[in-house]
Amino acid sequence: MTSDLLAPLDLAFWNIESAEHPMHLGALGVFAAHSPTAGAHAADLLAARAAAVPGLRMRIRDAWQPLDLLQPFSFGGAAREPAPDFDPLNHVRLHAPTADFQAVAGRLMERPLERGRPPWEAHVLPGEDGVSFAVLFKFHHALADGLRALTLAAAVLDPMDLPARRPRPEEPRRGLLPEVRKLPGLLRGAVSDVGRALDIGASVAVSTLGVRSSSALTAEPSGTRRTAGVVVDIDDVHVIRKAVGGTVNDVLIAVVAGALRRWLDARGDGSEGVAPRALIPVSKRRPRTAHPQGNRLSGYLIRLPVDDPDPLRRLATVRTAMDRNKDAGPNRGAGAVALLADHVPALGHRLGGPLVGQAARLWFDILVTSVPLPGIALKLGGHPVTEVYPFAPLARGQSLAVAISTYRGRVHYGLVADAEAVPDLDVLAHALSEEVAALITACAP
Repeated sequence: MTSDLLAPLDLAFWNIESAEHPMHLGALGVFAAHSPTAGAHAADLLAARAAAVPGLRMRIRDAWQPLDLLQPFSFGGAAREPAPDFDPLNHVRLHAPTADFQAVAGRLMERPLERGRPPWEAHVLPGEDGVSFAVLFKFHHALADGLRALTLAAAVLDPMDLPARRPRPEEPRRGLLPEVRKLPGLLRGAVSDVGRALDIGASVAVSTLGVRSSSALTAEPSGTRRTAGVVVDIDDVHVIRKAVGGTVNDVLIAVVAGALRRWLDARGDGSEGVAPRALIPVSKRRPRTAHPQGNRLSGYLIRLPVDDPDPLRRLATVRTAMDRNKDAGPNRGAGAVALLADHVPALGHRLGGPLVGQAARLWFDILVTSVPLPGIALKLGGHPVTEVYPFAPLARGQSLAVAISTYRGRVHYGLVADAEAVPDLDVLAHALSEEVAALITACAP
């Protein structure tokens, strides 16, 4: 396996990381155990299988190769390469039995991954009850986006019956200079990129005006983390969707808006006039193109109607905002800032990473992201997954991120928060369930 340069967005994630704001994704899977030793057996399986997965052997190193005329933006970048001393036992860890998987996951999510090794970990948490265990997977965002992380995690779980992938056609070799007949198209693309960048910049500027967020969603970094999980029946979501229209995603985002309102009011901060900017990431990669590994992300930016007391109006507002974003497409608008990473030289990412990380709070107030999961059952050592909570990285200056996955007929909300800024994360988690119930009641004839 040879090395490959990080894509621009991967490089950005690698360089904006700090000790207080590690840039890894997480997923906490809870398994039904057949015996009290199931957790220890699972740890052995994960270590044995990881040794045979090429993608898990990849470390990230600086790449100061000579300037390449074909890739002039790559100087000063970084590359993935096989780690010569890869030992899966450094990445798979068995912990003491616990009665609270989320409490342990929160402490583990706050620890940055070791940058000199392949940037991933799997933590096996046996349950004190003897009938369950959990596995917390951590993947650095520069190693894998949500789709790629799912592929890597699936490689160490029990084999799944997946449809075969069609082979990707080989790309033609590039010469030193582009073909003359392609120049008009390349020039049009360059002009289009400039226009898109101007649109995105203007949209970002406008998005910062007019409506206040909440101090509960922004905080000076403490470096601590707390996690929580909530399960919602997908049938309840469909009841709401069928009654009022829109998409499942519209409903799930509106539930977040309503839960934030309940939470802010319960803690005494108040929701009046609060409409935080939510970044909704949009993958620009199709499921069958999980390789190469580079992140291909854009996003939509919407104002969450936290200040509206009516749950159906909140949902209607979210639906309208999402429809407007979809009509415009994922290549323009304030949420598409990630696309600009393609136009920044690698050396610029390296030198400007810390500044970009600090600017996240000026761009959005809360991340609300959906992570795809397969529709088939996941198992490890024959033990089935009963719950799976995705966790997103927490940007600098922000105290909360929400990730959502649907698995086996149930929606799983995974919450990550700064533990000092949000000591009452369990209140917000409970508010998510309350908001679903409120929407169902509001939709009743």
